[in-house]
Amino acid sequence: MPKAYWVVRVSVRDEQRYPEYIAAAGAAFQKFGAKFVVRGGPFDLMEGNARERNVVVEFRDRTTAVACYQSPEYQAAKLIRQKYADADFIIIDGVPD
Repeated sequence: MPKAYWVVRVSVRDEQRYPEYIAAAGAAFQKFGAKFVVRGGPFDLMEGNARERNVVVEFRDRTTAVACYQSPEYQAAKLIRQKYADADFIIIDGVPD
């Protein structure tokens, strides 16, 4: 079963309050074994549109990635994120080994 990833592009509207989301989401990430592959940082836009922050989070499989997103822990964190940022968010399977 291939690994699965959250691919999230974020535009933060309130830099001062956004860390509240990061702190709140930590419980879900720990519970579901999330591994950050990309967490912000500089990037080069080669084509299309971009947001200021890009994040890729690896999970054991799609079931785990979806369970993390749907968990009460992440849903509570998501409500905080939505107050302070706009995001494009997908869950996608990786390439089978």
